[in-house]
Amino acid sequence: MAGFLIVDDSFLMRKTLKLIIEKLGHHVVGEASDGLDAYEKYGLTTPDGVIMDIEMPKMNGIESIKKIISDFKDARILVVSTHNEKNLIVEALKNGAKYYLIKPITEESLKKGIEILFK
Repeated sequence: MAGFLIVDDSFLMRKTLKLIIEKLGHHVVGEASDGLDAYEKYGLTTPDGVIMDIEMPKMNGIESIKKIISDFKDARILVVSTHNEKNLIVEALKNGAKYYLIKPITEESLKKGIEILFK
């Protein structure tokens, strides 16, 4: 069972992700509504994995991925975003995300993403 930090500026999306994560047998160690808060909470909670949106206030997902990976080399980050532009997906993966899911997500797609995080 893995502990996740959920990062999304949408309260509803955070709650949806939490429900799916718990249904899959994992738990949530923290939530953040922007990339800066995600970085700070990562250091406090040291999650097994991060589920991160891209478009957020204060610090977007790409910047947050860079910052987390620069300080926590073994961080496992799964991006869940509405953005499906190839260049953005490549940028997220190049900067340290392990997998990229396009919203809307399903229980099955999130399960696959989580499995990839821990390969």
